[in-house]
Amino acid sequence: MQVFKFGGASIKDAAGVKNLASVLKKTGYNNILIVISAMGKTTNALELVIENYIENKKEFQSSFQEVKKYHNQILLDLFENVNHQAFKKVNDLFDELNSFLEVNKSPDYNFVYDQVIGYGELVSTTIVSEYFNHIGLSNNWIDARTQIKTDNYYRRANVNWTETQHAISSKLNTNTLNITQGFLGSDENNFTTTLGREGSDYTAAIYAYCLNANTVTIWKDVPGVLNADPRYFENAQLLNKISYREAIELAFYGASVIHPKTLQPLQRKEIPLFVKSFLNPEAAGTQIGKNETLEPMIPCFIVKKNQVLISLSSLDFSYIVEDNISAIFSLLHEYKMKVDVIQNSAISFSVCIDNIYNNLSKLLQHLKAKFKVTCDENVSLYTIRHYNASAIQQIESGKMVLLKQLTQETVQIVTK
Repeated sequence: MQVFKFGGASIKDAAGVKNLASVLKKTGYNNILIVISAMGKTTNALELVIENYIENKKEFQSSFQEVKKYHNQILLDLFENVNHQAFKKVNDLFDELNSFLEVNKSPDYNFVYDQVIGYGELVSTTIVSEYFNHIGLSNNWIDARTQIKTDNYYRRANVNWTETQHAISSKLNTNTLNITQGFLGSDENNFTTTLGREGSDYTAAIYAYCLNANTVTIWKDVPGVLNADPRYFENAQLLNKISYREAIELAFYGASVIHPKTLQPLQRKEIPLFVKSFLNPEAAGTQIGKNETLEPMIPCFIVKKNQVLISLSSLDFSYIVEDNISAIFSLLHEYKMKVDVIQNSAISFSVCIDNIYNNLSKLLQHLKAKFKVTCDENVSLYTIRHYNASAIQQIESGKMVLLKQLTQETVQIVTK
């Protein structure tokens, strides 16, 4: 059993869907489970639909129709016969989404987000599955929400491993080509939940763990795991081999190639993870596994944009010790802030956070009741694993350094 995951860039148009079929013909497709993301930038487009639905009703239908139009064009490019059942199945999904939005009474943004956003994956997998059947690649379409069970922490749900293991092992036929959605699950009331942005990689790992898969392969538009994101850094190099430990470190600090939760279930069962290019499927790519050393041993750069740096100091120059730090972290937890860096001295405390849930103003209001607060928004957090002086100089050159923290193997720098 092997698990393949294809991201949105691999199926952004009809040519991408056809290339996916070509990849499978080269690698083989027996005993394969494919996990697929939403097509292209559909998740972003559906986020705009949600925003308009809640805050800008006059633009809602226009943004909704754009999503439908995009997918309809892919259908037209894949199927000559407009009466093919794929058109009806996709249209039914959009009707289902529209019906939810018409009857929804919940004011909870996170709940609404999860009920809407998953239609990107439901539509993409339906199109791919129907096209594969059309060209003779018989497959089984699976609704991941019936198998991946979670709590109701909408937008970042936690997996119920016992229920998920039972659902997958009892309902999935491993002797055929299976196609399912990344990113999605459901809670005990069968409402849709999501595993966090870029959670499709995690979905692949969940299925691999539950199925005792031999390998997981994540197919990307890059040759494998690079030592830096080529969108932000020049001359990025391919990493041929990485240990689970190193990959988990890179993922924790925000490396975009691998979802932070992906590696944990794979490591537990020592399932090798490959990251390969769907543009060159026969190339070796990157292998992540047990006891692998970083090859080549070079600095690895990670950047997270649009972060928030909060600096606190006591109003009366008293020490910031355990009680204060505990209260600070309680507030960070309450307002669902993802903490990326902390640094403290006797009378000051700094934290770099990701304001995912847009609760910053509420958090600051609370903090200002007890501390002197300085807040810098839209800062960048750079992390360098296996740094050297040249690597640090490369990051700091021409920037204002707000915070810098070094350990033996890692340096983190917050810049404006």
